[in-house]
Amino acid sequence: MIQIGDNIYAFSDPVVLIVLGATATLFLIVILLITTLRRAGRSGEAVNYVAHQVGRLSQDMMGLAQGQNQLAGNIQTVSDAQANAQVRVIQTMETRLAQVQAQVAERLADNALKSAHALAEMNERLKETLTGSSEKTTKSLTELQERLATIDRAQTNIEKLSGDVLSLQDILSNKQRRGLFGEIQLTDIVSKALPTDSFTLQATLSNGKRADCLVHLPNPPGPIVIDAKFPFESYEALARAETQDLQKIALRDLGNAVRKHIKDISERYIIEGETADGAIMFLPSEAVYAELHARLPEVVRAGFDARVWIVSPTTCMATLNTMRAILKDARMREQAGAIRKELSLLGADVDRLVTRVGNLDRHFGQAAKDLEDIKISAEKAGKRANRLDNFDFAEIAPDDVPLPIPSGEK
Repeated sequence: MIQIGDNIYAFSDPVVLIVLGATATLFLIVILLITTLRRAGRSGEAVNYVAHQVGRLSQDMMGLAQGQNQLAGNIQTVSDAQANAQVRVIQTMETRLAQVQAQVAERLADNALKSAHALAEMNERLKETLTGSSEKTTKSLTELQERLATIDRAQTNIEKLSGDVLSLQDILSNKQRRGLFGEIQLTDIVSKALPTDSFTLQATLSNGKRADCLVHLPNPPGPIVIDAKFPFESYEALARAETQDLQKIALRDLGNAVRKHIKDISERYIIEGETADGAIMFLPSEAVYAELHARLPEVVRAGFDARVWIVSPTTCMATLNTMRAILKDARMREQAGAIRKELSLLGADVDRLVTRVGNLDRHFGQAAKDLEDIKISAEKAGKRANRLDNFDFAEIAPDDVPLPIPSGEK
């Protein structure tokens, strides 16, 4: 930095750089002149030349001094211009700052107003939300009360159902009632699968034994018995068995009881010449049926050997549907003779109809021929009348040809 009077100039200023360059050049010229004078001190011409150069140098120095004065004036002008520019920049910045402050204040006011509106809207929404939540809560409580009432009713139904189950257990615990329960279920299935005249409930056989249901199938195979009793005590003992040893004992007892029941059915309800050579043992429980086939297959095979077929409610319905097809086929065979007789009578009626149609066709042919002859006679009569009207008595062929007599009138 260089200070001249009250002004401070930086080395990076172009004016300062020019002045420094000129000063350095002048100093260099002086050094060169001094060196030249030392070398040219012997010669007068050199002195004259140096004096001439010194005079030019003085003139240059004067011009340089004038340039310095002018430069100083330019520097002062530039300094004044910079000061004015700084003042204007400061004024412009103050004006812009005032504008910015005004805009900021306006925006702050707008934001405050918007915030107030948003807060008011939020309060309204919060109030509505709280109101809606209160209504929903009230509705939910109402629905909860209704559901609790429904649960109470369901609990009442469950208690009633529990009582019914206990009643069913009482029924199944009694051997006679359990047999009646199986008979009722068998009756319902048979009534839905077969016509009412194709079976008999509690039918008494020739040996005095009473069958739960006797299905009247045609020969062969003949009437077949369905028994609805089953030893449930052994199955219940198997269901109650907790240890493996108790389960083995209960399973063995169940197999023996079922074998005995199969033997009883075979001896009581298979009567040669009266019933079919097999009988059906009905189990009113799918679980017992599945247990026998899964864990006692030898007992099921024993039933096959004794021609006693073990069925559950599902397989019994399928078996009865097969029996219904057999009954339908048998009834169709029974009606086959009557159908053939009716067909024979229908054939005779058709033959008579053909004969009568032939006779009618022949009568129609004879009537057509008679109509043709009548037409010819009418034409001849018309010609004769015309000739008589014109007094033309020419010979006219006599119209005395006898008409043919129908065969039915001879």
